[in-house]
Amino acid sequence: MSWQEEFKKSTYDREAFTAAMAGILDPLKPLYTPHKAGLQIGETGVTYNRGTIQMEGFSRPLWALAPFWMGGGEACEFEEIYRKGLVSGTDPEDPEYWGDPSDCDQRFVEMAAIACTILEVPEKFWAPLSEREKKNLAAWLDTINHHELPGCNWLFFMILVNLALESVHMPCDPDNMNRALKETDSWYRGDGWYTDGPAENKPQSDYYIPWALQYYGVLYSVFAGKKDPERAAVYRERAMAFGKQFAYWFDENGAALPYGRSLTYRFGQCAFYSACIFAGLEPLPLPVMKGIIVRNLNWWLSQKIFDRDGVLTIGYCYPQMYMAEQYNAPGSPYWGMKTFILMALPKEHPFWKAAPSPLPEMEPLIALKHADLLMQRMKDGQVNAYAPAVVEKYSHGQFPEKYGKFVYSTRFGFSASRSYDTIEQAAPDSMLAFVIDEHVFVRRHCESFTLQDDRLISIWHPFMGITVTTELIPTQEGHVRRHTVESNIACRAYDCGFAVPKFTEGFAQTAEEGSAQAHNVSCSCSVRTSAGGKGIVIGAFPNTSLYSTNTVIPAISYEIPVGKTTLETTVTSCSRQ
Repeated sequence: MSWQEEFKKSTYDREAFTAAMAGILDPLKPLYTPHKAGLQIGETGVTYNRGTIQMEGFSRPLWALAPFWMGGGEACEFEEIYRKGLVSGTDPEDPEYWGDPSDCDQRFVEMAAIACTILEVPEKFWAPLSEREKKNLAAWLDTINHHELPGCNWLFFMILVNLALESVHMPCDPDNMNRALKETDSWYRGDGWYTDGPAENKPQSDYYIPWALQYYGVLYSVFAGKKDPERAAVYRERAMAFGKQFAYWFDENGAALPYGRSLTYRFGQCAFYSACIFAGLEPLPLPVMKGIIVRNLNWWLSQKIFDRDGVLTIGYCYPQMYMAEQYNAPGSPYWGMKTFILMALPKEHPFWKAAPSPLPEMEPLIALKHADLLMQRMKDGQVNAYAPAVVEKYSHGQFPEKYGKFVYSTRFGFSASRSYDTIEQAAPDSMLAFVIDEHVFVRRHCESFTLQDDRLISIWHPFMGITVTTELIPTQEGHVRRHTVESNIACRAYDCGFAVPKFTEGFAQTAEEGSAQAHNVSCSCSVRTSAGGKGIVIGAFPNTSLYSTNTVIPAISYEIPVGKTTLETTVTSCSRQ
């Protein structure tokens, strides 16, 4: 029996989580560099060099290992690896020295896990070092105080580093830390939601709130609670409010909403609740939070996320590079190990004996006003998020797909286009896609939007000379889309449903004059119209869907004349997953 199957059949006690952590991390042991300061996982590239890629791979397992040691766990081989690696990587005379960071350097990101390691287990990774080794490590970490950082969750990396340096009585910059705390506080919106930077630059609310701003705020409340009790109390109050709303992003089957960037961090989706439990916070009852964590982990362990050697891959439900951002390196997926901060809990903590509980009773339709999302829970269990395409203009890759779809579903996922040369390569599921001069144009940003309690309205421009007002109205079986198109160009548009897996049991598809449908034994999606459109089933290019390697997309094809046109498409979906 695989360790994944053993975890699913366990009672989810400390031993089961320890075995799961080992199952994820043990395959890395042969891949560390000779002086242990790097991890050579793969050959794909990102915007930083090979040395930094290896350093990132080294750092990210610490998000689980340090809490594990803090909770009294033993992993002697990893302890030796990381003690040697921290010394080698911060020694300017060592061939594996991590180097001197520059402005906005990826190495500042990876400092956060090292800082938390010092805060959590100083007896293992600080006290045993020689005075020279301590000075090297502290000096290398302190470089974060002397360079420019992006105005986003990166500021918390500097906050954590200064807390760590202060905790071991090494030179730090409390003024710099306080400036960063005030800046991040200015991004707060309400109900626990932030934006990941100034709202005028980064208006979207996505997973960087639960696994970054909220996660680090909760850690701050633990590590700095005595020295800064007032701010710690604010962070804890915000986490309590956020935890109640974030539950709406989780499906009872364990899936979390596939929405936004950095989705290759996968099971990091539930890390916020792990941090709350670590900090003694209960925005939801402890068994309910355990249920969210356990079901999410089990959902991920049922996907094809590991390679043949047991190493995490870049992708979502399978190895998939189309959805990757420019900063997704081979070691990046191990940021998901932040969920294992639970390992810091002592053996007698009630979490280990609690039975995972279902989600509490949830509203079938609720507007998360500070997240700009209308959340729907359908009778079959699927969770849908209606989104307005509010997103920063600077794109890390595939942002129209990650933020611009009309609806994001926990049961169908979404597709990341291969190109916009053909409708099949664009794979524009849950979008109104315009074809002009043999190129595909979709919603990238909205000009404005209105979020109501029962619908979402947005105004957007797929192409110069075309304005679309889209009204999304949830129904019991799916939703209705009403588009008012004002165009100076005669063209064609495809109003597309969800992507449905093909080459699966029970697969079939049909297309008629005013409707199209695709289904298999697990799910189905149909689209229909009475506005003169033609049903079509689009054969999406392989490996575009985040959920399945091969899909089709039922759609309605409309002829768009010059002038004003009204389209109405009804999308019906169901799932038995």
